[in-house]
Amino acid sequence: MRVWCRAMLVAVAGVLAAPVAGAETLADALIAAYRNSNLLDQNRAVLRAADEDVALAVSALRPVVAFTGQAGWRRAEVDTILGPTVTEGLSSSLTLSAELTLLDFGRNRLGIEIAKESVLATRKALIDLEQQVLLGAVSAYVDVRLAQEVVALRQSNVRLITQELRAAEARFEVGETTRTDVAIAQARLAASRSALAGAEGSLMIAREAYKAATGAYPGKLAPVPKLPGLPRTLEEAQAVARNTHPLILQAQHLVTLADLQVDLSKAATKPTIGAGVSLGIDQDGNDTESVGLSFNQTIYAGGRLSALLRQAIAGKDRSRAALQQTAVGVLQNLGVAWADLEVSGASIRASDEQIRAAQTAFDGVREEAAAGARTTLDVLDAEQELLDARNSRLQAEAQRYVGVYRVLSSMGLLTVDHLQLGIATYDPDAYFDAVKTAPSHTVQGKKLDRILEKIGN
Repeated sequence: MRVWCRAMLVAVAGVLAAPVAGAETLADALIAAYRNSNLLDQNRAVLRAADEDVALAVSALRPVVAFTGQAGWRRAEVDTILGPTVTEGLSSSLTLSAELTLLDFGRNRLGIEIAKESVLATRKALIDLEQQVLLGAVSAYVDVRLAQEVVALRQSNVRLITQELRAAEARFEVGETTRTDVAIAQARLAASRSALAGAEGSLMIAREAYKAATGAYPGKLAPVPKLPGLPRTLEEAQAVARNTHPLILQAQHLVTLADLQVDLSKAATKPTIGAGVSLGIDQDGNDTESVGLSFNQTIYAGGRLSALLRQAIAGKDRSRAALQQTAVGVLQNLGVAWADLEVSGASIRASDEQIRAAQTAFDGVREEAAAGARTTLDVLDAEQELLDARNSRLQAEAQRYVGVYRVLSSMGLLTVDHLQLGIATYDPDAYFDAVKTAPSHTVQGKKLDRILEKIGN
C-alpha cells in the first residue's frame, strides 16, 4: 500500500511539474479565445456601426448638393376665342441645388457630441465582453485540467479497489474471511468504475466547453502558471474597480450622453437658418438661377417639443441612477469574488489537514486489517475518505485559481493588455479615425477600405 501511495504522489507531482515542451499553456488558451471569439467580432461590428453615427452627425454640418434631371411628354388643350387649341411636346430640365444650415443653435454640434459619447460607451462595453471571453477561457482551461486530474484519481482508485478485491478473494479461499467481504469489495469496485465513467464524462464536457471558449479542442495542457497579483485588501480592490471597471466607465459616458440629450431638446425649440442655391436649364436652353435664405421656427407642435424635453430630463435622472446602481453591482460582485477566494483558500488548508489525517487513518486501518483486527469494509471506507479528501482539494485548488481571475475581472483588469499576452489587440481608434470626418471618395475613403479589408481577414 505504501508503494501505491508513493506511486500516486509521484504521478500527481508529475502532473503539477514544469510545462512539457509543446504543451498548450494558459496564455495560449487566452490568446486563442481572444482571436477566435465570435462574440467579440459581433460587438466590434456594433462599435463600428456606432462610429458611423459620428460620421452621420458630421455630415449634417455640410451642404447637401443634389442633381435632378426631369424629362417627359406633355399635352395641353386650351379654350380660346378662336376655339380649342392643343399643344403637345417634350419637356426636360436639369437642376443643380445646394442647401446648407447656417445656424441651428448647436443642434448639429450636440449631435456630434452625443454620437461620440455613444462610441465611448460602446467601447467600454466591448472591454467588458473581452473580460468575459478571457474569464471563460481561464475557467475552461482549469476545468479541463481538473477533470484530467480527477480521472487520474479515479483510475488509481479503481486499481486500488481491484487489489483489495483480489486480496479479499485470496483470504476467502483460505478461509480467513467470508463471502460478505468479497461482495463488499465487488460492490465498491463497481461503484468506483461508475465514478470513473462519470469523471471521464465530465472530462468530455470540459473539452467541449474549452472548444467553445477557444475555438479548438485542448491538446496536452501545461500546468497552470503562477497567479497574477492582487491588491492586499478588498478596499484597495474596490478603489481600483471604481476607477477602471468598464461597466462603471460606460455608465459615466451614458450620463454625459443624457445631459447632451437635454441640451439637444432645448435647442430644438429654437429656430434654424439655412441657405440654398439652385441652377437649372430647360429643353429650350433657358437658364434659371436662385439664391435664398430660409428661416424656420416651430411655433406650436401640439406639445411635442415640451414632451421631448421632459423625456430627456427623465432620461438624465435615469442614467444617473443607473450609474449608481452599476457601481453597487460591480462592488457587490467584487466582494462576492473576494469572499469566494478566501473560502477556497480556507478549503485548501482544511483539505490538506483532512488528507493528512485520512492518510494516517488509512495506513493504520490497512495494517490492522492485515492483523485481522479490521474488515475489508473498514479498509474500503478509509480509502474512500482519503479519496474524497484528495478530490475536495483538487476542487478547491481549481476554484481558487479561477477565483483570482474572477477578482481581476470584477476589478476591470482582466484584459489582454493588463495580462501582457504580447499580441496585437483590436484598435478601435483605427476605424474611428478613418470615418469620423465622414469620408466618401477620398484618400480617407481608400484608407477605410483597407481597414475594412484587414478586419475581414
